[in-house]
Amino acid sequence: MYNTDLPTRAELPTSAQLKRSTLIAALTAIALLVTIVIPSEYAIDPTGAGRILGLTRMGEIKTQLATEAAADEAAMVAKATAPRLSQAAVPQELAARLERIETLLVELSADAPAQASAAQDDLSVSNITPENVAPVAQETVAVATAPAEKQDEMTISLAPGEGAEVKLVMRQGARANYAWTVDGGGVNFDMHGDGGGQSASYEKGRGVPGAEGALEAAFDGNHGWFWRNRGTTNITVILRTNGDYSEIKRVL
Repeated sequence: MYNTDLPTRAELPTSAQLKRSTLIAALTAIALLVTIVIPSEYAIDPTGAGRILGLTRMGEIKTQLATEAAADEAAMVAKATAPRLSQAAVPQELAARLERIETLLVELSADAPAQASAAQDDLSVSNITPENVAPVAQETVAVATAPAEKQDEMTISLAPGEGAEVKLVMRQGARANYAWTVDGGGVNFDMHGDGGGQSASYEKGRGVPGAEGALEAAFDGNHGWFWRNRGTTNITVILRTNGDYSEIKRVL
């Protein structure tokens, strides 16, 4: 009931033939590993064949991307564990003004009944003069006036392989407009924030010549950009910002 005849002993391969086939297969695998796999994955080219075939460049790009990813991840972890920035202290002059206003209000509240019963006729509109109102009005305006919107411009030069980081000190929900351009090429960048044990990544890019938009702080802390020049020539990054932030600083 079999359609195929079994091979005879003479038709079976000998031990020497099996060993030779195994040796040929092993040598072929080693050759593929040395000339194709290692150059394309690890940029290691002992024979020079990988560079001729363009595989070594592929391995160099993979290795570079892996190194950058590891460095970016390590930097994010280090920043996330940094202590939270202390809140800015109230200026001494402002605190003194607030204390003075509070004292005046207490004194006016205490003297109001006696002044109403003793000199009711003196409460006419004609007795209210600019000289009487000006001191208190000036104190109130000085306390109530909000700080002016900040506006800054920063220029950063980067050599090949060099990185830089600039941060805005912002409160949660604060917004700042930004625009940055690269003179001489493009950069890899990471826009992120950190502070108080928290971290956030807003945007990333590679080989970008510039960007603009609005940055809204997800929490109190430092929010900004990290740039790295992966080109072969010097470049210049020009950053312009304006909005609700208390400080701009270069941290790297």
